[in-house]
Amino acid sequence: MNKEKGFTLIELVIVIAVLGILAAIAIPKFVDLQADALAASKKGMSGAVKSAHAVAIADLKKFPTVTELSDYVNGEGVAVAAGDVGVTVAIDGTSYTVPTYSDAKCLTGTVTDTGAGEDVVRCVKNITP
Repeated sequence: MNKEKGFTLIELVIVIAVLGILAAIAIPKFVDLQADALAASKKGMSGAVKSAHAVAIADLKKFPTVTELSDYVNGEGVAVAAGDVGVTVAIDGTSYTVPTYSDAKCLTGTVTDTGAGEDVVRCVKNITP
C-alpha cells in the first residue's frame, strides 16, 4: 500500500484565497498609517509648544517673546526661524511652523513677527496641515 501524503490542489487554492482576502483587508489600513503618524506628530508638537507657553508665562510672570518661548520648548529640532511667524520645529526632517500670535484670541491678522523676536506671544495655534 502506497499512501501519498500532502495537500491537494484545491486545499492550496483555498488557503491562497483566504490569505488574499486577509491581505486585501489589512493593506489599506497600513497605507494610511504614515499620514496618521504625521498628523499625530504635528498635533503633539503643537501641544508641546502650547505647554511650553504656559510654563514660560508661569516662570517669567509675563508673556514670553518668541525667542523666550523657543527656549522653553523641549525637543529635537526646535528653533526660531528668522523672518517667519512662530516657533519652527522639525518633524522627520521637515520644518513646520507652530504659529504664535500677539493677541489672546489667535486672530490671523496679528501674527507675531519672529524676525526680531521681541513681540510677546499671547496665543499659540496648531500647525496647519
